[in-house]
Amino acid sequence: MQRLLNQLLDDLPPGAYQRQDESADAMFYSFPRLVTHIDEHAIAAVTRLYRDWLPTGGAILDLMSSWVSHLPEEIAYGRVALLGMNAQELAANPRGNDYKVHDLNLEPTLPYADDEFDAATICVSIDYLTRPVEVLKELGRVLKPTAPLVITYSNRCFPTKVVAVWLQLSLAERGQLVAHWIDQAGLFSVAQVVDGLTDQGDPLLAVIARVKPE
Repeated sequence: MQRLLNQLLDDLPPGAYQRQDESADAMFYSFPRLVTHIDEHAIAAVTRLYRDWLPTGGAILDLMSSWVSHLPEEIAYGRVALLGMNAQELAANPRGNDYKVHDLNLEPTLPYADDEFDAATICVSIDYLTRPVEVLKELGRVLKPTAPLVITYSNRCFPTKVVAVWLQLSLAERGQLVAHWIDQAGLFSVAQVVDGLTDQGDPLLAVIARVKPE
């Protein structure tokens, strides 16, 4: 099974990044969804990860964000920048200092300067990227050397908007896929796949890496 997965990752088939619904993402996200997409157990696990990995007082980029970022309430960050698809959701996020509406599938270039952030997060959203390696390269550009990138995922999604290869893999294999994307970006340390973050409710897994030092 591992050999077959490695072969798949090395040579993804045609259509790997296609979606069931190829209509404009801007239309899909045109109305706000002020709900949480994982349960309280998974949310608590996300918050624990952020508490452990995100630097206190740092500038944090919450990529593919919404109205909630699951950051630890007791920790102050110097800046929390939100990038997502719905302005009303982003404006409602109490932790955000600034936000940008930006469609990464149309334009993977991030509207930020080099070395602008001390850490970045992608919460249960990376499966919607049709150009994930390009986006990860951009994250490597806007993050400072050794800055952490924390990517979390669960078993929930909008299946019509997820890339096809994601739906073909198990939860554990999806982590290896994300680690493969990070490796292909070429700007990060070896990605660590972390499972077992919840023992009830929604499963939560994470893929964590750091930008390579200069």
